[in-house]
Amino acid sequence: RMPASDPAADRRQRASAAFFLSFLSLVFSITAFSSSHWCEGTRKVAKPFCTGQSNGDHCIRFNSPDANNSNAVQYIWEMGDDKFVDRKFHAGIWYSCEEIINEGGEKCRSFISLTPASDRGVLWLSIVAELLYIILLLIGVILMSVEMCYYSTVIDGLKINAFSAVVTVLAGLLGMVAHMMYTTVFQMTVNLGPEDWRPHTWDYGWSYCLAWASFACCMAAAVTTINKYTKTILEFKHKRKTLERSLKIKYKFPDH
Repeated sequence: RMPASDPAADRRQRASAAFFLSFLSLVFSITAFSSSHWCEGTRKVAKPFCTGQSNGDHCIRFNSPDANNSNAVQYIWEMGDDKFVDRKFHAGIWYSCEEIINEGGEKCRSFISLTPASDRGVLWLSIVAELLYIILLLIGVILMSVEMCYYSTVIDGLKINAFSAVVTVLAGLLGMVAHMMYTTVFQMTVNLGPEDWRPHTWDYGWSYCLAWASFACCMAAAVTTINKYTKTILEFKHKRKTLERSLKIKYKFPDH
């Protein structure tokens, strides 16, 4: 015969799992929100002319004695793809950075300024939704930690549990909407953004994956919290039925 599990220990385990998932979701969301690697790719730009001692594949060697002749310059720029170089870039919610080939380092500019004016409102909605997502996740983590550390009655625990479940579900929905809105804005910026920014190739970066991992952890925490709440309610109902049955038997067959 299998030993019966302790309901209180089971509740503590579920509360710990929900807290861990919510905390992980919060850390992932803050990291993704503050980074600029939601999307990564390359831009095809014309190689600059080699100056001084600079040499190699990242600049055009120009040996003509008539260096100021515009016709010669125009001829060199139209030589083909070997006169262009792929410059790496990465972009996030706040800013977009592009590598500087000859000097090293990166040049960054605000992603909001690159977004087409017609889509700027959607980007701001995405930012507000991301902030609300983080705030609701933080509230959920605080509520779950209170439930774990504050040893109150089971009824008080149920109230906190129900509220944290609602907050976590709302956070997950906001996070999903925010990520989808940013994806739409970025794709519109790729098509309609400034000519000196549009990427040649691009894909989603680690921050974008981290943002969706945060959403997955958030929904897993919500499911765990709702499951804990439902199981506790069912335990109460079972105990009440057992008590009612025992009372009926006692009054039906009183002890002499």
